[in-house]
Amino acid sequence: MREHRSRVRPLTAAALGLLSLAWVLSPGVARAQSPADWLTGLQEHVAPPGQGTPSPQPGRESSGPEQSEETAYVRMVARLTADGEEIEEGLTWRVYGHAAGEGKTSLIATKQDARPSFKLKVGDYIVNAAFGRAHITRRISVKPGGPADGTMEEFVLNAGGLRVKALVSGADAPHNTVSYAIYSDRDQTDNRKLVLSAAKPNLIIRLNAGIYHIVSTYGDCNAVVRSDVTVEAGKLTEATVTHSAAKATLKLVHRAGGEALPDTQWTIQTPQGDEVKESVGALPTHILAPGNYTVIAKSQGRVFQRDIALSNGETTQVELIMK
Repeated sequence: MREHRSRVRPLTAAALGLLSLAWVLSPGVARAQSPADWLTGLQEHVAPPGQGTPSPQPGRESSGPEQSEETAYVRMVARLTADGEEIEEGLTWRVYGHAAGEGKTSLIATKQDARPSFKLKVGDYIVNAAFGRAHITRRISVKPGGPADGTMEEFVLNAGGLRVKALVSGADAPHNTVSYAIYSDRDQTDNRKLVLSAAKPNLIIRLNAGIYHIVSTYGDCNAVVRSDVTVEAGKLTEATVTHSAAKATLKLVHRAGGEALPDTQWTIQTPQGDEVKESVGALPTHILAPGNYTVIAKSQGRVFQRDIALSNGETTQVELIMK
């Protein structure tokens, strides 16, 4: 990725007074906003319990004493940043501990509440607070003799939001034609971890602060854009990816302009012979990155092929004639 420019400008934000950071990505744009306008009414689907957030490893023993029969209340709150406001909706809490008579750590309580209160036996627990794909997991200790309404545990997620906008030839991508995957930054072995797949543009995804890699796909072939974005704690990052593509409809005929033959098997390859797409039908339509391709049609035991060149923004019909 090549960064073209970056700039920092003040942004009025209720309660937080954060700055807005804007930068340009190639081939898209990303900018960060304060959380005032995106913390409520988010559109991302939150993963159900057990999905999208890590849980303690099976069989992992608690480092503290075993739970006693005495109980106490524990209240919990979460913030995006240490000095930020409490998150008021969209939180899922999971408490892991030792079930009676068991030595393994297991899920013992789940709540979807901004300020949950748990009645727990005295002892050590592992708590996961999840806000979309952002989460934090840490240990807490429940002690006897606390306040009647319970002790307070505060969780700082160090999280922000990401919203991706997709353009095709400078205009908004047609509905349901673009999806993207989010990957983590490269680890020490130079690998990335898939964070979320099949995400749709214009939805806000909650993520822990950090660097992420976006792979955006227009259509069902190779019209792909890759870009790195940085999510900042307490801010909304908006990234724009611009796709270059051509649309080609394939057609096998007995003569020029004739009827398309049904049940034709199609293969689209690069000039080097790498397969791009396979399909079956009379008039399949595919969205492809601009470039040169070889189109192969198989029908009635015969094989036909044609070399084509596609330009950005082009919509064309590729006709192969049986000779």
